[in-house]
Amino acid sequence: MFYSALMLTGVNLLLRFAGTTFQVYLSGRIGAEGIGLLQLVLSIGSLAMVAGMGGIRTATMYLTAEELGKGRPENIKWVLSSCMLYSVLISGSVSIIVTYFSPLIASAWIGNVNATIPIQLLAVFLPVNCLCGVMSGYFTGANRIGTLAVVEVAEQLLSLGITMGLLTFWAANDAVKSCLCVIIGSGGGACLTLVCLTLLRLAERAMSAPRFSSKKRLFNTAIPLAIADDLRTGISTAENIIVPKRLALYPGVLSPLAAFGTVCGMVFPILMFPAAILFGLTELLIPEMARCNASGNIKRIRYLTSKSLHVTLIFGTICAGILFLAANELCAALYKNEAAGVYLQYFAPLATMLYCDIMIDSMIKGLGYQKISVCFNILTNAMDIFLLYFLLPVCGIRGYFLSFLLTHIVNFVLSLFLLIKISNYRIRIKKLTLTLISSIFSAWACNFISAPLFRCCCYVVILLILLYILGVINRTDIAWLKKIVMNKKCACHKRTGTSSI
Repeated sequence: MFYSALMLTGVNLLLRFAGTTFQVYLSGRIGAEGIGLLQLVLSIGSLAMVAGMGGIRTATMYLTAEELGKGRPENIKWVLSSCMLYSVLISGSVSIIVTYFSPLIASAWIGNVNATIPIQLLAVFLPVNCLCGVMSGYFTGANRIGTLAVVEVAEQLLSLGITMGLLTFWAANDAVKSCLCVIIGSGGGACLTLVCLTLLRLAERAMSAPRFSSKKRLFNTAIPLAIADDLRTGISTAENIIVPKRLALYPGVLSPLAAFGTVCGMVFPILMFPAAILFGLTELLIPEMARCNASGNIKRIRYLTSKSLHVTLIFGTICAGILFLAANELCAALYKNEAAGVYLQYFAPLATMLYCDIMIDSMIKGLGYQKISVCFNILTNAMDIFLLYFLLPVCGIRGYFLSFLLTHIVNFVLSLFLLIKISNYRIRIKKLTLTLISSIFSAWACNFISAPLFRCCCYVVILLILLYILGVINRTDIAWLKKIVMNKKCACHKRTGTSSI
């Protein structure tokens, strides 16, 4: 599992780096206001995608892992058949609805009738993207990570190639045409992924088995996920729509769309870039937790929960400090935007909580508690809309930060206590407190260093030394990491027929 996660991590880092580089390039071409318009169009596409997906990717992953965990691989072809049919019906219906209402969405929600064609193009590619979700869910659940990683890299390369070509030779600096370029590039990559994964699945020798109905389990898994994702994305889209409008009522903001584009299109990609290292592990935790849950292996569930949260806490703390200390230099180098550096310093300390929340959410899904998670999302998303509506005209962009902070704290605490309850994991308050204190002290000590690279390196060194002295990182953790590395080396020697001295 560790090395599969390592492979996915490498792929995710590569894809995230390519995406962030592209975002920097795009912001230089169309400016902050153009990025703001693009974010609004893509938020509509994200809402349509989540509605069309209907929770099917995670459901496919979960059901595949469950069948393998119970030793019934012959039933997977019937699981996939049900998932594909579900996906075609849901995504096709959403695509038709979005296409029909696209003029209204463009004029009333986005405020630009020229966005009609990009929205309609999003609807055309929607079923393809959703079927890709089914196939990638199967390959992840079946632990065929290497195959999936290669296809994802090919998809991203094709997508970026198409997009960059269209931007260079057709779109110029036009924001609407840039939206079309991004959508066409993404759709072309999705078509490649669907064809490749489908051919790879057909090349497998599927075991014959009597017809097996998985509709009930599919609905019980997918529908709660769909409700949660639809609510979260729907409210996120509503946020994206109301933020510029409510922000315009604050007298200190000259260009609300530019401020919105700076935070969502510049700050958040940097803030969440290091999380790509965790996405490989979260992708594998869902099917692994499902397999352990299906076989009743409670001991391994507790072990995975403890190790995952411990590693994520330390990693998130390191990233939070680096992002905080290097915020101004990073944003100046990437975007030549001083405001982005200020905003990144606001959000950087939250990285630890955000990364841990990603890990917790994946484990909850793997253990099959999607329905309770829906209630948490409804509560926190409703809070977010309420707070944004009232805080933005009074506090400006600081109101956006305050709303983000409060709602994510509530969601994190609720999710953490749910995970503790269902996994019998004991949270170590002492280690958590010592980690945060060490981080604050290390950041304070290094803030006086002028060279940004040396400042960040000193932060990491001081933090790790403090964590070791205080017992947050101990010899057992170091031995565990050594064991993983040494086992890998031994396995490599055995495969190559060499001996280790």
